[in-house]
Amino acid sequence: MKQFIVNRLGGKVLINFKLEIQRLKKEANAVILAHNYQLEEVHEVADFIGDSFYLSKIAASTKHDVIVFCGVHFMAETAKILSPEKIVLLPEKDAGCPMADMVTADGLRKLKMEHPGVPVVCYVNSSAEVKSESDICCTSSNAVKIVSSLSSDKVIFVPDEHLGDYVAKQIPDKQLILWKGHCITHAKVKPEEVKKIRQLHPEAKLLIHPECSPEVVKLGDFVGSTSEIIQYAEQSEAKRFIIGTEMGVVSTLKASLPNKTFYLMHPGLVCPNMKKTRIQSVYEALRDRKYEINVEEDIASKARNTLQRMLEIG
Repeated sequence: MKQFIVNRLGGKVLINFKLEIQRLKKEANAVILAHNYQLEEVHEVADFIGDSFYLSKIAASTKHDVIVFCGVHFMAETAKILSPEKIVLLPEKDAGCPMADMVTADGLRKLKMEHPGVPVVCYVNSSAEVKSESDICCTSSNAVKIVSSLSSDKVIFVPDEHLGDYVAKQIPDKQLILWKGHCITHAKVKPEEVKKIRQLHPEAKLLIHPECSPEVVKLGDFVGSTSEIIQYAEQSEAKRFIIGTEMGVVSTLKASLPNKTFYLMHPGLVCPNMKKTRIQSVYEALRDRKYEINVEEDIASKARNTLQRMLEIG
């Protein structure tokens, strides 16, 4: 992919981003991680593509000196916590997560005071400060397993009340105390809209992310993380699927499974923050070492324990 960009002297130069990224990556001993929701042009230059849990494991084990994380802020922050000796770069500094911003460390401390001794499970979609106030982290792919592993019959779950509701339904013997947070993208979908697309494609399997509302989740044929949705579509004998998560998954599935048909459950399933990163952003991150992510060590050490506990359970 070639494109004109403005150089530091104000003139225009023609850059082959793919070739330049490969060159810069080799020079810096860098690895590029990209979430499933990223643009196709970013996936084309990524070394690893996956959901939060998969990319967390890669970040924790990589031997590279530099990690370029194509995702949102909490993901790059998690990579830095797990690999503190590495340089971690977030190509777009304003790529945030509204759900992660819905919970604060102060707010969580107050909730813990109301429920003394109750363990806290925090969704990976949270800040380092919130992770440092929690007992164990989880992702959408292992949330049920993580909560099940705790001996307590009560669990505080932050910040996604929709994922928490889904987990609670899978483990009825535990009481989950839910924080009032949600993904603004997945929350756009209403049950009546889902029913309409099911009527249009009655033969299609409906695969839904647990960040959707409980009313939408219960309409699905399968509920799982982005990677679990992809795996289900790959292994299923069905030929048509309605995908109930961010549109990037539909693009990935269409590219990898051209013999199958995929429909997006709702046109609003687009994460604007995930779509901020472009191939030029990745190139500039490597060229200029921007934007470097750092976490204060006292916070990072506590958050690291939370994440490592998750990785140990799997």
